[in-house]
Amino acid sequence: MRDAFAYAGGRLATGLADLTTDLAALESRGWWAVVVTYEGEVTCARFERVEEAPHPGGRWTAPGEWSSSLDEAAYMDGVGRIRAAIADGVVYQANLCRILSAPLARDADIAGLGARLAAHHPAPYAMTLRVPGLEIASASPELYLSRDGDVVESHPIKGTGRTEADLLPKDRAENVMIVDLVRNDLGRVAETGSVTVPRLCAPEPHPGLVHLVSTVRARLGRGAGWPELLRATFPPGSVTGAPKSSALALLDELEPAPRGPYCGAIGWVDADSRRGALAVGIRTFWARDGLLRFGTGAGITWGSEPAREWRETELKAARLLEVAAGDGGGRQDLAERGAARP
Repeated sequence: MRDAFAYAGGRLATGLADLTTDLAALESRGWWAVVVTYEGEVTCARFERVEEAPHPGGRWTAPGEWSSSLDEAAYMDGVGRIRAAIADGVVYQANLCRILSAPLARDADIAGLGARLAAHHPAPYAMTLRVPGLEIASASPELYLSRDGDVVESHPIKGTGRTEADLLPKDRAENVMIVDLVRNDLGRVAETGSVTVPRLCAPEPHPGLVHLVSTVRARLGRGAGWPELLRATFPPGSVTGAPKSSALALLDELEPAPRGPYCGAIGWVDADSRRGALAVGIRTFWARDGLLRFGTGAGITWGSEPAREWRETELKAARLLEVAAGDGGGRQDLAERGAARP
């Protein structure tokens, strides 16, 4: 296997020293790369050396044809079932996702894909990671949790359009619902009265897209650290729904493929300085078992139109899949991707 490394925020971490599934390690010492899959599988990797550096390079070969865990008809049917659940009072909102997969070339290096993303699709919470059993190249624009001492923040994203003019009242309503959910989640481990919302539904430009982004801030209560923080807030509210427990049960019925790192947590923790930043694992590729996978989804509310929500999943995926295709072809039509099944 190629050497392990992590790259985030302009810093390259090398010299893998420890690999554990115990979140309590994040309260010990050293610099850690962290991945928690949507299903709750934890990887914490401690590296000995962390330095400012350019993104490492590597050979990248375009993957084969993409297939989707849900085709267009099945996805639109899922939107209809979520709307029916909303009408019955089961949920207010749920984030319906599908997983794309494609054969991975033998010589493809995840560092090469990460470098391509850094050059062509920069993102504030991007991370590339290679450790035994896990390879990820993420261009996430969304902050799940940051921590600076006892102060924590989350920046939930809800509402997506090509331009700000594309954003609808439905998008703002969806964002407000998720902000309320995040407030409640953080409130479980926060100092009483410390949860605030300094920013609500602010338009924020990203490559090829505009999102509505909010900020929720809190101060951790006594005795609370990373394990307690993740236990109270995971999976991220913006990629599940409200109420969270009901949305999780509904999505488990509707989604045929596990999400894996997609919609989980991906980032870094510096235990020495008590700082860290974990992204929501969106706009994320991961390689395993000879396949490259990528997830895409949309938040469904009563005001959702099935065809529009399908197009939103296509919009979110299109630019990233073009970057992964590189100059070697693989520019499969979006409609073909949606029609294909694994």
